[in-house]
Amino acid sequence: MQVTCGIDWAQDHHDIALVAADGAVVAQRRIGNDAAGFAELLAMLAEHDTRSGLEGEGGGELVPVAIETSRGLLVACLQATGRDVYAINPLAAARYRERYRVSGAKSDALDAIVLANILRTDRHAHRALPRDSEQARAVAVLARAQQHAVWDRVQVYNQLRQLLGDFYPAALAAFAGTGRATLDSPAARTILIAAPTPQHARALTVERLCALLVQAGRQRGVDREARRLHAILMAPQPRQAQLVEQAMGRHLLAVLRHFDVVCGNVDDLTQAAEAAFATHPDARIITSFPGVGLLTGARLLAELGDDRARFADAKALKAYAGTAPITRASGRRALVSARRARNDWVMAAGYMWTVTAIRCSPGARAQYDRRRAAGDSHSAAQRNLLNRLLGKLHHCLQTGVPYDETQAFASNLPSAA
Repeated sequence: MQVTCGIDWAQDHHDIALVAADGAVVAQRRIGNDAAGFAELLAMLAEHDTRSGLEGEGGGELVPVAIETSRGLLVACLQATGRDVYAINPLAAARYRERYRVSGAKSDALDAIVLANILRTDRHAHRALPRDSEQARAVAVLARAQQHAVWDRVQVYNQLRQLLGDFYPAALAAFAGTGRATLDSPAARTILIAAPTPQHARALTVERLCALLVQAGRQRGVDREARRLHAILMAPQPRQAQLVEQAMGRHLLAVLRHFDVVCGNVDDLTQAAEAAFATHPDARIITSFPGVGLLTGARLLAELGDDRARFADAKALKAYAGTAPITRASGRRALVSARRARNDWVMAAGYMWTVTAIRCSPGARAQYDRRRAAGDSHSAAQRNLLNRLLGKLHHCLQTGVPYDETQAFASNLPSAA
């Protein structure tokens, strides 16, 4: 008799429900979010594991579990036992709930039963969480942390620009991304810490600016850059009232300290993610693709994993990434549009991948140009290129063969004409 399990999880407790093949609830309990609670859950599942096999056959499968999350210690512990864990979208679970309570009534215990029944009736329509290796999961942690750190840096950078625009326009003119020192460079941060207000800046001499640039690590063109900065900082500019300017200077120092921290986090996590990815067996194949360096490769591996059974075919991977278009057809009307339900992490990595691939791969460039000539917008042509690259990546990972430009874009290359 097939038994399925549903878990409605929370921060301090979890509601558990076990449902038999006929829909009868065979066990129901609330456990704590601790080691004792997890041991109690394992005991409940083990009691019904022996009855999970098909009648007349030896052995049996472990009780599968449905839960509304794909991450967390509880999910990791359940996967460690070898059983299948299904992450059910909360929106889908809410629709299933309407089959049992049209009144809209809701409880944690009922949600656990609903999740168990989802597996009982529609297990074939859902996919179990992938069984990625420990190394791949470690890369995923570091790659996502690095991406979060980059987003934090962008947020603080924008805050810094806004603050400087409010009282220190000379700093924006000096570090406006002209190819010299930008606001996120060590030189800019060092000088702004030494001169957090226009009043402090006017006291800086060329010699002092040279010393600050050397302190920030600059080695070439120090005197020329110091004179450029001195001319900008000495030029007349609008000023806030003295007390207001001083207060804003203190605010600027606080933002700069925060900026130093987030920039350091980005550097540290980038090195860690790249180092962890470089030792993974799939790194050789992933980085063989044009436009994929260690960091982009780490981000791709983090989202695609190394469980070869995760995607049934390349189409499944493309749908998961969100690059494959979707068709809505009714009667004589059909509409093809971009897929909105997607993995945004893959799309973020894919954007950087395609931008570089267009520059360094003749085949990718030809594919992009062909789609643009056909009337696609820049984003649509990029998405089409990423769709093709993901298909080729799936093939290479499945076969263990590195990327070959002459085979990947044979129809696009001039020599194939």
